[in-house]
Amino acid sequence: MRCTLAVGLLVIGLGGCASQSVSIRSLPPEDPAAENAAAAESAAAFAAAAATANADEAGREAKEGREAVLPVTPADAPSMYTYDPWERLNRFTYRFNARFDEAVFLRASNAYRRVPSPIRSGVHNFFGNLSEVDSVVNYTLQWRLRLGLRSLGRFVINSTVGIGGLFDVAAKLKLPGAPTGLSTTLAKWGMHPGPYLVIPLLGPSTLRDGLGFFGDYATSYGIDVAGLYRGNVSWALGPLNAVDQRSNISFRYYSTGSPFEYENIRFLYVRKRLIEDEGLRSKNSRKGAKSTTQQENAVGEPAGQ
Repeated sequence: MRCTLAVGLLVIGLGGCASQSVSIRSLPPEDPAAENAAAAESAAAFAAAAATANADEAGREAKEGREAVLPVTPADAPSMYTYDPWERLNRFTYRFNARFDEAVFLRASNAYRRVPSPIRSGVHNFFGNLSEVDSVVNYTLQWRLRLGLRSLGRFVINSTVGIGGLFDVAAKLKLPGAPTGLSTTLAKWGMHPGPYLVIPLLGPSTLRDGLGFFGDYATSYGIDVAGLYRGNVSWALGPLNAVDQRSNISFRYYSTGSPFEYENIRFLYVRKRLIEDEGLRSKNSRKGAKSTTQQENAVGEPAGQ
């Protein structure tokens, strides 16, 4: 009686939007095996349809003379694994760099931004011109002599016509800058990035990039252009160069609020290096060689190990 009354009230409450007849159907019995089989059959049908569509698209591209674009497979996806055997020390250094950046670097760079733009531009061009010396040396070691000559031409033009490098006259003469360093030279000759490394004050790096940084400094110190890398002048130019570089970087520690910032920065930095290395070696790699991603997924470790 109560059930009949409840059904009647439900039909009256729904009014015109409900059917005048009410039928009660029992649910089918649960059968997980049948549901799994149906799901597997549906997935197989979807995969077959996708394969057919890809084959049809490849056929159309072949008829039209276009190059077929192969579909992305799981082997093409980059591995999320990053070789970081010094993770504990790296995390400590990362937190130290964040505190130092907030307490010193950001304050200095914010004060530096109040300097008139022409002066800041001149300072930036000056240090960029000095880096051309490293570029000349490393382009020569990479056996990329045309780029080495271009860097040498930029240095000569900017050091003379550009008044010591304060003005980038070479860029206006259609000689754009393309700086390089020892890390790129080592990559060119087959050295992998190695383990991830966070360097105090410098930030994210790898073992190879760290060696490259100190190698570049040793090159500049050994050549000692105009005596700027030795003596009392270097004590002033070094901090000024650091502040100038920091003022041109928009990165802020922990600005995203993500609890996985360390992992994200580590992955992005190492992935960028692997992609650049693959681009450097692509012309010399043998046909059919595995890509960096495929090598990582095959052994479970990054190619930079």
